[in-house]
Amino acid sequence: MPLHPPVVPMTAVSADRARLGPDFTRLWTANAVSNLGDGVTMVAGPLLVASISDDPAAVAAAALAPQLPWLLFALVSGALVDRLDRRRLVVTVNVARGGVLAALAVAVLTGTATVPVICLAFFLTGLGETLADTASGALLPALVPAEQLERANSRLFATFVVGNQFAAKPLGAYLFTVGAALPFAVDAGSFGLAALLVALLRWRPLPPPAESAPSADRKRSIRADIRDGLRALWSIPALRTLVVCIAVMNVAFCAAFAAFVLYARQRLGLGDVGYGVLLTASAVGGLAGSALATRLRSRFGTPALLRVGLLIEVGLQLVLATTRQPWVAGAALAIWGVHTMVWGVLVVSLRQRLVPDRLRGRVNSVYALADLGGAAVGTALGGLLAQATGWITAPFWAAAGALAALTVAVWRRLAVAAG
Repeated sequence: MPLHPPVVPMTAVSADRARLGPDFTRLWTANAVSNLGDGVTMVAGPLLVASISDDPAAVAAAALAPQLPWLLFALVSGALVDRLDRRRLVVTVNVARGGVLAALAVAVLTGTATVPVICLAFFLTGLGETLADTASGALLPALVPAEQLERANSRLFATFVVGNQFAAKPLGAYLFTVGAALPFAVDAGSFGLAALLVALLRWRPLPPPAESAPSADRKRSIRADIRDGLRALWSIPALRTLVVCIAVMNVAFCAAFAAFVLYARQRLGLGDVGYGVLLTASAVGGLAGSALATRLRSRFGTPALLRVGLLIEVGLQLVLATTRQPWVAGAALAIWGVHTMVWGVLVVSLRQRLVPDRLRGRVNSVYALADLGGAAVGTALGGLLAQATGWITAPFWAAAGALAALTVAVWRRLAVAAG
């Protein structure tokens, strides 16, 4: 018998006033701690590699290592998440990731941390991330009422922005100057604490219905499970439209931003500090967006906000393609940051609401593959386009055209995405 009772329907008034509950608080805190640790490593990792080697390829390899598992194993991880106890999976994976980073910290202390060792450590933590993040996303709807999903996701998104994008960057750099091994030791500790918090969840999974979990299901192949996840996502019109949107949006955005540091220097005339401030503009907007998402959905509805989001995507690329003023670019990035958080909260909540629990891990992993796969393809295309044309704004014009075509293609279809 589960220690956490099933969620019961609530009236609109009681839902607005209801607390998200102690289990959500534990999951939220675990995410906050691990996001801070991840951000510290994200900053300290390149610094560590650069202290060992001045080869740009080595720095790029370390940056790619934690992303590669999403491209290789996202679908497999989704299938495993739907087969296993998600709470235990998150705990186990976080303990394992903590162990990997503790070993890396020891390697740095003993002077045995080579570039291949660092890349292997980052690859393994990235592999764990495909499991832990997918499981956490699938677990959330069991912890909070359906009416509170936007509110819960808004808090999680805000925590990510504050911890990973703001606090972790200066903290990671500072810890690295104190001791090269220290950031990785701190991140290892963050995973340990996150594992403890998730282990303390009162919620336990309900026994699966007899018809959905016969002994034959256990003999099904991972490939069959993945096919079910792909089929399930594609059978829901709203999610089918949104997965196409995120893939095209990320290809276009990452193509445009592949050489953004050169754009900032050559087009906007910014130095290193100015470039950092410019990047912070989108994080500021993201924080505002995470705070506003629930209110905006209540007032305007999900379809209208998704449509406006596409217009903002097109507008950002046009502004960056035409302006030479840093403040204009910064303002556009801040508005885009608001949109990305609102879009993320709405889409994640919609997916959690529409997808049955037994399929959430697989459907989430398909979406993650489209998201991160599109980003990887876009980064490669953008670098090639800028290099081939010698025109620093060419990727922005190309992205604006692609996003405008996407907007026209899906404008009417987004009406089915009712929140």
